Amino acid sequence: MSALSNVPRHAVLPLSAYDLEDLRKGAARLDQRWLQADCAGSSDRAAVLSAIAQGFGLSSGFGDSHTKLYQALTGLKPDNSADQPGFVIVLRALPGNGGFDQAERQALLDVFREAADYFYDRDTAFRVFYSVVNTQPASAAN
Repeated sequence: MSALSNVPRHAVLPLSAYDLEDLRKGAARLDQRWLQADCAGSSDRAAVLSAIAQGFGLSSGFGDSHTKLYQALTGLKPDNSADQPGFVIVLRALPGNGGFDQAERQALLDVFREAADYFYDRDTAFRVFYSVVNTQPASAAN
């Protein structure tokens, strides 16, 4: 049984409930594209979007625009020869404070939810898993 068998085909979910390697194997079994971005060290929207562009191998020309990110996401092409075409996306270490607070994170995840709706209409799986890290300012650690 695949780690993805109990996950809706169009979802944006916290990564903490899933094993990363099991998700990767599940994506491979289903011939779904695996896209991963490591956002560790990002402190604002532009840095997070740059990490996503780099991790997904996208043009980094979307700067800090959610609209351009949406356009890039909906421009992704699944393996149409797969029995169940789709994507498994992992966003690791989204910042949880500072210049990328909860409101910024929710706005970003909403872009991925909108992309999931887009792919739903095209019968293409689009699963997103994310993790959040909170970092303390250096002065608070003393």
